[in-house]
Amino acid sequence: MIPAGFDKTSPAHWLAFGLGSGFAPKAPGTVGSAAAILLYLPLAELPLAVYCAIIVLAFVAGVWICGATSRQLGVHDHGGIVWDEFVGVWITLTAVPPTLSGVLFGFLLFRLLDIVKPWPIKWADNKVHGGFGIMLDDAIAGILAAACLKAGFLLIA
Repeated sequence: MIPAGFDKTSPAHWLAFGLGSGFAPKAPGTVGSAAAILLYLPLAELPLAVYCAIIVLAFVAGVWICGATSRQLGVHDHGGIVWDEFVGVWITLTAVPPTLSGVLFGFLLFRLLDIVKPWPIKWADNKVHGGFGIMLDDAIAGILAAACLKAGFLLIA
């Protein structure tokens, strides 16, 4: 559902809402995370350094995109703002091979951490505000998920 205050002419709003995936009436974070995978697939073909540079740029841009959209909506971290999920998923998927099982495990672990919010994710979610706060908790979830996945894949291999 499109919230009051959403500017249909604003590229920042469309990016913040995950190109429309954040309008999902149920579980917009999960829908946004799934949409992030669609953009991940071509990104996964890039050299790792380029992929990581894109993630950093997406995070930095996301601070402004999510912060500005949140202010214009008048709601801190509106549930439909899912650009942070996009970046969190992309961070997570740096640790796995771009296979169906790798992407599926990455998606599931990221969503689990993003929903449950163990420390330090919960701390960042509660204590850091604005666009940086919106982005930070999902980046931490992505980093923790990537670390767990990398350790798991190393143990299996």
